[in-house]
Amino acid sequence: MKLLALDTTEDSCSAALCIDDEMRWRFELAPRRHSELILPMMDSLLAQAQLKVQQLDGLAFSRGPGSFTGIRIATGVAQGVALGADLPVLPVSTLAALAQGAWRREGATEVLAALDARMGEVYWAWCELGQGGVMCVSESGEHVGSAEAVAAAQSASAWGTGSGWGAYPGELRSSSGIADSRILENQHVHARDVASLGLASLMAGNTLAPEDALPVYVRNNVAAKPGKDGAVSV
Repeated sequence: MKLLALDTTEDSCSAALCIDDEMRWRFELAPRRHSELILPMMDSLLAQAQLKVQQLDGLAFSRGPGSFTGIRIATGVAQGVALGADLPVLPVSTLAALAQGAWRREGATEVLAALDARMGEVYWAWCELGQGGVMCVSESGEHVGSAEAVAAAQSASAWGTGSGWGAYPGELRSSSGIADSRILENQHVHARDVASLGLASLMAGNTLAPEDALPVYVRNNVAAKPGKDGAVSV
């Protein structure tokens, strides 16, 4: 299997190429430079592997939630490249990719992934180890709201990860009950984790046509502002 993956949903920008059991990647912390960097990263990986994009089996991308601009860049690049090369696409939850990174680094099997959503809120989801050794968003789904409203951990073995932990450390610790020693607040979304989840979807046959791959914002109103009570006003 040959799969290319990309992520531009937060301050980091990354691309990864999976060829069977081998994974190569490019990663850079580069706020507001995603559109400048992502295509050269992808081209560099393909050139190093002496592959053309048409030789791939699919293209995975982080479809959100996250930065609105970053999500649009990731979706647009994935759709454009896949359409030109006649490839299926594999949208991957940003929060699931964060949880996959926690599993890769620490062997975490229960993860609260939380991204800073600005406006006093976090994007969050409880994720758990799924079939094939990858992380998946649990049935409770993806949410946006105050850190104080996050659901508590179901076990003492839970981990926390993502930029939300750096933005609202006290609130998330209090609401989730996760121990300080199990928090990875400096972990970023990485395309190699997007690739792992995308590969699992590809092997399961869960692909989409490029035109059907849509961004997932979770917060529907981009211009909404939180009120004094924390509620989002339109």
